Amino acid sequence: MSQYQKSADAISALTAEQYRVTQENGTERPGTGELLDNTSPGIYVDVVSGEPLFASSAKFESGCGWPSFTKAIDSFNVNEITDNSHGMTRIEVRSSHGDSHLGHVFPDGPTDQGGLRYCINSASLRFVHRDEMTSQGYEAYLDQVEDI
Repeated sequence: MSQYQKSADAISALTAEQYRVTQENGTERPGTGELLDNTSPGIYVDVVSGEPLFASSAKFESGCGWPSFTKAIDSFNVNEITDNSHGMTRIEVRSSHGDSHLGHVFPDGPTDQGGLRYCINSASLRFVHRDEMTSQGYEAYLDQVEDI
């Protein structure tokens, strides 16, 4: 059993916006997410389960209005599902353990970094600064956080 789990306590602690995005497949308005302009070193974890999703070293400014990443920390923690809603076909990104809706992945990211753009809602993420990663149990991922 994984250490990262979805729980009733975690769900009840969500803000209305976090709940709408993660549990009801919502999307925050572009340009409004609190983590959009974050450039601090660290990792982004699922706001529900705490599973590690993205590292600051993979974050880039795409101009789309949501935090964008070139890759997940560990593909095991990210499920990609075909989404045919809204009259288009997209690839939805959900956390594996928390089953939170995170956003979508598109094939228009930086070509020199694999060509993917994970377009992720800030409301689905919690940022853990590099200086707090060890105390919060994420020391195994320190090698994925750049030195600034």
